[in-house]
Amino acid sequence: MSDNTGETRAEGSASAEKELMAGTDGEHVTLKLREKVAYGLGDFASSMFWKLFSMFLLFFYTDVFGISAAAVGTMFLVTRVWDAFNDPIMGLICDRTSTRWGKFRPYLLYVAFPFAIIGILTFSTPDFGMTGKLIYAYVTYTLMMMVYTAVNVPYASLMGVMTANTVERTSLASYRFLGAFSGGLFVTATAAWLIDYFGDGVDSAIGYQITVGIYAFLAAGLFILTFLGTRERLRPAIKTNKLKDDLRDIAKNAPWFIMLGAAISVLIFNSLREGAMLYYFRYFIGSQEVMFFGEVSWNALVSAYMSIWLAANIVGVLLAKPVSLWLGKKISFLTAMLLSAMLSFALFFLQPQQIELIFLLNVLIGITAGLVLPLIWSMYADIADFSEFRTGRRATGLIFSSSSMSQKFGWTIGGALSGWFLAAFGYQAGVDQTDTALLGIRLMISVLAGLGALLAVVFIWFYKLDEKKMVSITEELVVRRKNDGKGPQHMIS
Repeated sequence: MSDNTGETRAEGSASAEKELMAGTDGEHVTLKLREKVAYGLGDFASSMFWKLFSMFLLFFYTDVFGISAAAVGTMFLVTRVWDAFNDPIMGLICDRTSTRWGKFRPYLLYVAFPFAIIGILTFSTPDFGMTGKLIYAYVTYTLMMMVYTAVNVPYASLMGVMTANTVERTSLASYRFLGAFSGGLFVTATAAWLIDYFGDGVDSAIGYQITVGIYAFLAAGLFILTFLGTRERLRPAIKTNKLKDDLRDIAKNAPWFIMLGAAISVLIFNSLREGAMLYYFRYFIGSQEVMFFGEVSWNALVSAYMSIWLAANIVGVLLAKPVSLWLGKKISFLTAMLLSAMLSFALFFLQPQQIELIFLLNVLIGITAGLVLPLIWSMYADIADFSEFRTGRRATGLIFSSSSMSQKFGWTIGGALSGWFLAAFGYQAGVDQTDTALLGIRLMISVLAGLGALLAVVFIWFYKLDEKKMVSITEELVVRRKNDGKGPQHMIS
């Protein structure tokens, strides 16, 4: 086996050398299906934990570990603000990394197992006092977010150097999010059952720890498969950018600021909605009579709701490419988020007995919300090209790390607001909720989430990099790379 692997690597290296000598610029590189699938596996791994964080972690801290909702909200704010600033730092580190495997791929290999170990510790429940529990949560969650950054920023940036073909980038982003939502769907479909099984229906703490352990080592293996199955093809043949130049360039990049605001708003929408789901079904919906199924328990309903939400997101991801080719990325983004907001507002008026309508809105919101996510990453790749077009310098890692940073900021704000809203409306873990507490839970999943989607609409309205402008920019960059050395790119193995 090792001999065959060595031959494959040698053939790949020789192929890369031939492409380098041929002066391939990456614009016309068409990625093979197996490489797109390998790239998608990386977000399958990341998104297993993203869904654990966004859908289960707040509930785990309040109802399993025993930390107050207000304390958890403050912890999310403090730790995630620090973590958000880690993303550009990691992007700068990646841009200055140089190995035979490229700038970004090595981190998928190096960080895989630290990611798994710290993930298990994050969902462990040592028998400390309240202060000790809070300190433990701060430490483990901070470490978790740091290793998440250390693998996710390079992974996101990798898309920008696999091909320069803007259509292929949108396709690659779709595969990425197919992997992402598949990973999330795997968690929502199995987590509740595994937690109950390993906890023997009694000890949720043990159930969480073993369940997350399974996800953690699966994620580590998938990161390694992404490392093995992808290649970096584009590298600026210029001197390493100075930090002050990178920061000055991005400070003058208006589309970057617009996408940063839009992406943060999308994540506020998702964070509020997903963070409220467990509370919404346990305390507001309860067990319900469902057409064709009879009486269904609240935990079975929420498991189905989460899974259908992610399945609908996958439909949206599949629609992203054809819809964006028809309407353009900006109009597709704007329309999808406007629909998400309106449908979310409608959810507030539904009562528990209208369970079929609640699930129908879940499907529609899921499709519209899923459609924008590949567009965000594809548009960030366009923004990296726009930056190179304006400055002659390319800072792929820094540009793409900002997309991860926007996720963290949106998640930070949404997560902190979730904890604070629960506390402000009088939430108490494990007991029947007051009418005021139920109102807060309902607002989180509907009206407040919808306001986040509307804010994304406002931001994207001002985005100027439409398809016509990007064609012009891409053509100009190809000429520069071939003829005058302003940001030329070469093939690397």
